[in-house]
Amino acid sequence: MNKTEEMFDIYDENMNWLGAAPRSEVHAKGLWHQTFQCWIVTHEGGEPALLLQLRHPDKDLFPNLLDISCAGHLAAGETTKEGARELEEELGLKVNFDQLMPCGIFAEEDLISENLIDREFCHVFMHRCDQQLQAYVLQPDEVSGIFAVKAASFERLIRSEIEELTAKGYRLNAAGFLEEENLVVRLEQIVPHPTAYYELVFRKLREYGFIPQA
Repeated sequence: MNKTEEMFDIYDENMNWLGAAPRSEVHAKGLWHQTFQCWIVTHEGGEPALLLQLRHPDKDLFPNLLDISCAGHLAAGETTKEGARELEEELGLKVNFDQLMPCGIFAEEDLISENLIDREFCHVFMHRCDQQLQAYVLQPDEVSGIFAVKAASFERLIRSEIEELTAKGYRLNAAGFLEEENLVVRLEQIVPHPTAYYELVFRKLREYGFIPQA
């Protein structure tokens, strides 16, 4: 094990704590661990939109795909409240934990390859932030860009009711500066979370009043 490798708390399928293990072992053996996830909702463009981060090309999980606004693993001994640090680390956004809107815990399994299995207890939150996209400070070794998608259109894309949508945002260039970009997004460019996960997100968007009830 690399001396600097992250250590994660590990659990059984019922979320009973079993101990700790290094990140590489956790993903190689498909051990259950915890993550912090936060969907940022913005009305900066005049109607409800979700922010998607573009994952760095060097990520071991789903490189170069669009994903949750902010997400990260909880280190061994770290609480969900402490996991909110991810917002500042990845996006430069300082938020008090009590400002976040809880959406519950979702158990997700991603069988990516024979030697890469991701089993997460995802602590899911939402946060309203209307600052302009260019005001976000991206962590360059984790996040390659940030894009806003209309919430209603994103739901239709996830449900395969439309084939593509246009996301407006910014991508980090080679010099580390944000460059404005309009991105045509198809379903295969989105991290393939389970249908039930996205149903949770859309349900909570309605419960918190971000989008109209169906």
